[in-house]
Amino acid sequence: MTKLLLNVIGTIALILGIVGIFVPLLPTTPFLLLASACYVRSSTRMNNLLIGNRHLGPYLVAIQTGQGIPLRSKIVAIAMLWASLAFSAWYVPLTWVRPLLLIPGIGVTWYLLKMKTANKEANRPPSA
Repeated sequence: MTKLLLNVIGTIALILGIVGIFVPLLPTTPFLLLASACYVRSSTRMNNLLIGNRHLGPYLVAIQTGQGIPLRSKIVAIAMLWASLAFSAWYVPLTWVRPLLLIPGIGVTWYLLKMKTANKEANRPPSA
């Protein structure tokens, strides 16, 4: 029963993490880490699929091993975040909501800047 519950929570977290890639105010990293943690305890197969994914796997492994987030990923994430916040502020009809958009923007930017920046050497595949 516990494994089933962890699989369900892991799958929901994975879906939210993937949605978070496209929706800037929804965090991606915590959901992907939660999914991985759930899968480690419930399904080796699902965890191997997640870690082995060519897009999400290296990102997760770098964070889990303490290597950090690549500089390019930080720059793209912060740029996309602020572009989407500016777009939202432009189209929101309620003026009092606009300043509230700064709260998650500043919070996520602060979080990303505080995260360790991955060394380029650490992200390179070993040479043959």
